[in-house]
Amino acid sequence: MKSYATQLIEITEKHAEAIARQWYNNIKMNPKTPYYHKMPEEKVIQQALNFFSRVGKLFLSDNPFDDAHIQFAQHAEESYTARIPLSQAIYALTLMRRHIWLYAEPQFMTAVEHHHATESLNRTILMFDYATYVLALKYDELLRREVEGQFKASKVKGAISLWESAQK
Repeated sequence: MKSYATQLIEITEKHAEAIARQWYNNIKMNPKTPYYHKMPEEKVIQQALNFFSRVGKLFLSDNPFDDAHIQFAQHAEESYTARIPLSQAIYALTLMRRHIWLYAEPQFMTAVEHHHATESLNRTILMFDYATYVLALKYDELLRREVEGQFKASKVKGAISLWESAQK
C-alpha cells in the first residue's frame, strides 16, 4: 500500500489532466484572472500539467526550497514572457493548489485517510508557497533586466541603476 504522505501527490499526478481542466474552467471565467480568459485553452492546461509534474518531484526532495527555485524559475520566466500580470500568475497558482485539494479530498473516505491527506496537503502548500516566492523573485529579476535594457538602449542611466548607486 502506498504511503499516506504521498497519496495526495499520487492522485494529482494520476488525475493531472482532469485537475488541470477543472482549474482552467475556473480561471477562464474568474474575474481575478482576465489575462487567462484570452489565452488558448491547451496552452493554459499545459502550463498546469507542467506545474503539477514539478510539484510531485519537489514533494519528496531533501532540499525543496533550492529545487523549487530551479524548477519554478522556468514557470516564472514563461509567465513573464507571456506577459501574464504577476498578480494573476500568483492567483492562478493559488487556484491550482485549491483544485488539487478539491479534486482529491472526496477520495479520502476514512478519518485516518483524511488526517493523513491533510498532513500531505500541508507539504503541498509549502511547495506552492515556494513556487509563489520564486515566481515573484523571477518576475522582479526579469523586470529589472528589461527596464535596464530599455534604458541602456536609449542611452539613459536607468532608474534602478540610479537607485542602486544612491544606496552606496
